[in-house]
Amino acid sequence: MLSVVKSCTLQGLQGYILKVEVDISGGLPAFDIVGLPDASIRESKERVRAAIKNSGLEFPHRRITINLAPAELKKEGPLYDLPIAAGILLATQQIPAQSLYDYVLLGELSLDGAVRPVSGVLPMVSAVKKIDAHSKFILPVENALEGALVEPEQVLAVPTLKDLVAFAREESGLEKIEADHEEFLSNIKETYLPDLAEVKGQATAKRALEVAAAGGHNLLFVGPPGSGKTMLAKRLPSILPSMSRDECLLTSEIYSVAGLLSREKPLITQRPFRAPHHSASAVSIVGGGKNPRPGEISLANCGVLFLDELPEFERAVLEALRQPLEERRVVISRASACVIYPADFMLVASMNPCPCGNLGDQSRECRCTPYQISRYQNKVSGPLLDRIDIQIEVPRLEYSDLEREQACEGSAAVKKNVEQARLIQRSRFKNKRVLCNAQMNNIHIKKYCSLERSAKQLFREAFQKLGLSMRAHDRVLKVARTIADLEGAEAINSYHLSEAIQYRFGDGLQANQL
Repeated sequence: MLSVVKSCTLQGLQGYILKVEVDISGGLPAFDIVGLPDASIRESKERVRAAIKNSGLEFPHRRITINLAPAELKKEGPLYDLPIAAGILLATQQIPAQSLYDYVLLGELSLDGAVRPVSGVLPMVSAVKKIDAHSKFILPVENALEGALVEPEQVLAVPTLKDLVAFAREESGLEKIEADHEEFLSNIKETYLPDLAEVKGQATAKRALEVAAAGGHNLLFVGPPGSGKTMLAKRLPSILPSMSRDECLLTSEIYSVAGLLSREKPLITQRPFRAPHHSASAVSIVGGGKNPRPGEISLANCGVLFLDELPEFERAVLEALRQPLEERRVVISRASACVIYPADFMLVASMNPCPCGNLGDQSRECRCTPYQISRYQNKVSGPLLDRIDIQIEVPRLEYSDLEREQACEGSAAVKKNVEQARLIQRSRFKNKRVLCNAQMNNIHIKKYCSLERSAKQLFREAFQKLGLSMRAHDRVLKVARTIADLEGAEAINSYHLSEAIQYRFGDGLQANQL
């Protein structure tokens, strides 16, 4: 007897409808699974056998062959336990034929027949709906709300294998799960974020943070220990524009694949802030592994990746960031497959000017030799620095800055300015697949970054003095365009350009050979 049950498989965020074909024939008892299964799928034989028996159902002592089609796609994970068990019950006529024909099944089985949650449900449901808009889903209870974010009216939650059998026999129903996007999105206002007003002094660094948020620019803080670099970086999400529905869903899909999505709130509604330790490997940052998984740059999609103590990261890790920073995606190639994950993030980094951190400090003496300083700064390559639009010095605070009671502009006020600038950019780049100034290419720069006559002369002198590369040249223009947007100006004048040039602190260091 042959039966077919629909399921789904993923490669990266790309989903494919999978058919679980079950054939039960005569001969010596055997249980074989084919179709490029991994170890966790081969182990499902024992889970399925025990779950069927412990649910009061009959497990056939015959030759059982399971084919996961299409066979050329590698399958992994325990999410096929439920469709395999359903296929066996259909093939043995313990549940009516065609009773599950319209449903896509996902779920891991425990030995007592309970259906456990699995990873990647959100992108799988989204992919199946694009292929077949009429598909319905039977999911574990813990994953049902996640799947309902895509298809709120066609998701059923199944707690146990016994409940699935009762549903197929029309003896009882399964709970239909519905999700309200607006309810999830409204929760953004209820969550506390660190406020920019809590940072004492550092007016220049705060302004740089506002410009970075307004244009989506990468940012580097250079300064001595304790100057507030980390404190400033952690407040960047509080001034970024609120996430759109599409951004929420895409980021949630990445977290779903990584198994980091909350069961109670399966929608990421705040921009991620990822801060990996400097001992992290290239695979954990970029993604990959034997079975490729998203790394920190993908988990920071639509948000912020903060690299504290930038020179302490391994050189291979930093160099691996160069291509994702340009292409805003990461391509992980393996012999069996090529996986693509989004990596549209803002890079915020911090570093000391030298190993002891006191270089240029007026109150403390630097103990480092010129060789130590050069070696420390050279850990961050020029090509990577070129890809960081804004490089700003964060000096040590004076005690008078701590005593000053002057009111500071809070995150709410700065966020309004940022959103207004982003609104100008969305109007400018409508239907151009560009969301902010940082994503402009050469054609956009020529069209939208026109300089006034005085600004052209200023830029010519700065380009020669600082020894800017062509990439740094373009990035200065992008930052100047953002500053002009914050001012509501149509053209870039000398004031906008001079401020943008001041944000190339790293080029100044290289030019002075510090």
